[in-house]
Amino acid sequence: MSQIAPPQRPPLVALGDDGDRISRLQLRLWQWWCTFVTVMATAWLMTLGWIPGIIAIITAKHVLVAIFLMGIGVDKPREVEISD
Repeated sequence: MSQIAPPQRPPLVALGDDGDRISRLQLRLWQWWCTFVTVMATAWLMTLGWIPGIIAIITAKHVLVAIFLMGIGVDKPREVEISD
């Protein structure tokens, strides 16, 4: 059996469906930038002497752990699971 007309085109899909990927990219770029700034500030403070260097390393450790924990999603709200 032959068809006279070609099949209908599929419906158009919105092009903005991938918003989550963009926000994840922006978060990763922000994390890289904050990490870079933290490491550079720590390196600069270490050149001022051993007391500012120790304080900078202790502070940088806490800042970098906070950036890491935010990146893995510890601060995200949990979704409620519905049990039947």
